[in-house]
Amino acid sequence: MKIGVFICYCGENIGRTVDCAAVAQACASIPGVAVSVDYKYMCSDPGQNLIINAIREHRLDGVVVGSCSPHMHEKTFRKACSNAGLNPFMFEMANLREHCSWIHDDIAVGTAKSIDLVRIAVEKVKRNEPLTPIRVPVTKRALVIGGGISGIQAALDIAGAGFQVVLVEKEPSIGGHMSQLSETFPTLDCSQCILTPRMVEVYQHPNITLMSYSEVEKVEGFIGNFSVTIRRKARSVRADLCTGCGDCVQKCPIKKKAYSEFEEGLAFRPAMYVPFPQAVPNIPVIDRAVCTYYKTGKCQACVKACGRGAIDFEQQDEFVTEAVGAIVVATGYKLYTIDKKPDDSQYKGYGEYGYGVYKDVIDGLQFERLASASGPTGGEIRRPSDKAVPKKIVFIQCVGSRDESKGFSYCSKICCMYTAKHAMLYKHKVHEGEAYVFYMDIRSGGKGYEEFVRRAIEEDHVKYIRGRVSRIYEKDGKYIVRGEDTIAGMQVEIDADMVVLATAMVPQPESAVLAQKLGIAYDNHGYFVEVHPKLRPVECSTGGIFLAGACHSPRDIPESVSMASAAAAKALVLFGSDVLEREPVVAKVNESTCAGCFYCQKVCAYNAVERREIRDRAGNLRKVVAYVNEGLCQGCGTCNATCPSKSVELIGFTDEQLYAEIHALA
Repeated sequence: MKIGVFICYCGENIGRTVDCAAVAQACASIPGVAVSVDYKYMCSDPGQNLIINAIREHRLDGVVVGSCSPHMHEKTFRKACSNAGLNPFMFEMANLREHCSWIHDDIAVGTAKSIDLVRIAVEKVKRNEPLTPIRVPVTKRALVIGGGISGIQAALDIAGAGFQVVLVEKEPSIGGHMSQLSETFPTLDCSQCILTPRMVEVYQHPNITLMSYSEVEKVEGFIGNFSVTIRRKARSVRADLCTGCGDCVQKCPIKKKAYSEFEEGLAFRPAMYVPFPQAVPNIPVIDRAVCTYYKTGKCQACVKACGRGAIDFEQQDEFVTEAVGAIVVATGYKLYTIDKKPDDSQYKGYGEYGYGVYKDVIDGLQFERLASASGPTGGEIRRPSDKAVPKKIVFIQCVGSRDESKGFSYCSKICCMYTAKHAMLYKHKVHEGEAYVFYMDIRSGGKGYEEFVRRAIEEDHVKYIRGRVSRIYEKDGKYIVRGEDTIAGMQVEIDADMVVLATAMVPQPESAVLAQKLGIAYDNHGYFVEVHPKLRPVECSTGGIFLAGACHSPRDIPESVSMASAAAAKALVLFGSDVLEREPVVAKVNESTCAGCFYCQKVCAYNAVERREIRDRAGNLRKVVAYVNEGLCQGCGTCNATCPSKSVELIGFTDEQLYAEIHALA
């Protein structure tokens, strides 16, 4: 077998602490090596041509490149081998950068270790076999989970390219949290004016099937070939008959038994309701928990009001199965819950701030609804307790964010900006009012963001106090906010009429459950995890599933939209061909020795291990063995390490190859 060895200096990354010429010279004497050379930048065009020409000239059977991480250039060198007529899987890469030069200062030590690393790769490539990529058909149809601004953008991008999209939203209407906002920073655009046309575009787009008030129940299959079961929850209203006239909502006698989720608990809604006037679709939902008919069987006011016969009290949840090739996850965020637990008087988090006890201590989304022209106060800033206009208001940042004691080490990223916006909106509406902001530090990274904060301070005269608040208590109809001014070095007390808390942004409470259904990773906070933060920021470890928006990490609207378009672009790349080629590095089961214990099935993170029946010619069942679905397998090797009978091997990393690498160091 003829093997070519090519050593890269990687500029000074490797060449500074490794004698690359000496490595190439030493490797020339390894049995089986026909050619061994060094070059300044092997990944460059001349470097690749050096490999291609050597393969053709010396008729090489295998290639080893000693350079940087395979994550960077393995595909580059495999393509060069393929262009020269060599099977790309007859190539191995020795990582001389991360594994050697970056962790050694001594040139002699680095050079000796580099020679060993190349020798290991040579012994492995001797035992490599030509492999053929796995080819699977692609269903050119996408599923988008979540109907906020991220999900809307991703759905429109994919549908605009001519592909079918199924958009699933768990709430009765799409729009997400952006539909609750009054204005957006840093331009103070009307949020609804921006969002509503996009919502309508989704509803009317011929390539988009909108399933609101629905949830994903089960996901099966693999990249290009997913089968998704969706539960369409019963609205008790037939969507095919409803015209959205609203007569049933107006006639519903149950007006003040349920708080409006859209108004963040600041107002009531009927049992028969539409979340907000611009809802898409504009189809009512009956809240069966408070509806008199479902409790007593007596009221049918909505039936009498509906001239189309759209009310259906017997309607049940419906399960539908959709075949899709790609999934975009855009489930958004929630705000950190800091009110009292329902079962005791202890607080979940910042009980010292009185949220859930004092009506006029509210969070950021509640303030958004007060400031919105469509909100419960018609856009006037009024106290929830007595509807009076607050003359003095305190905003507190980092409530939960960047606080290890509350379990949130991260910055929620948008709080500094929306607090500045809230303070500006308050000053614009209550000209004589006083606005105070307690902050740890101001993080305003974005186009026009720093200028926006400076405008709040300098033009609108918002008073910023650097320090944390220790306590809020009620006294003589005022809320005494006690904190510290760390710049002035003194204690501060402000008698406020209202307090707004910038609470931490957290993932949806069902994120962990959804991640397990999808087979994707999530961190200790519940945010979904990407494959690589820089090179593959919107891709999941499970192929064909992409991330968009605040389900990945705290993000503002521009970032969420950008990420959604990136996720859509990745899905469109997948749809660019009829057949998907995947690396053949997958697990394979030796059925003759498999004992059928299925430990491999238990540990597989990708649900790739299935059960297969082995029958004799007469059709009698002989045994049940494990079988690896090549479309689902990600080549992690966990099953290989777990199998007690050694019946599972990872193609490209067999026991023979691994032992050969170990013996190379003997």
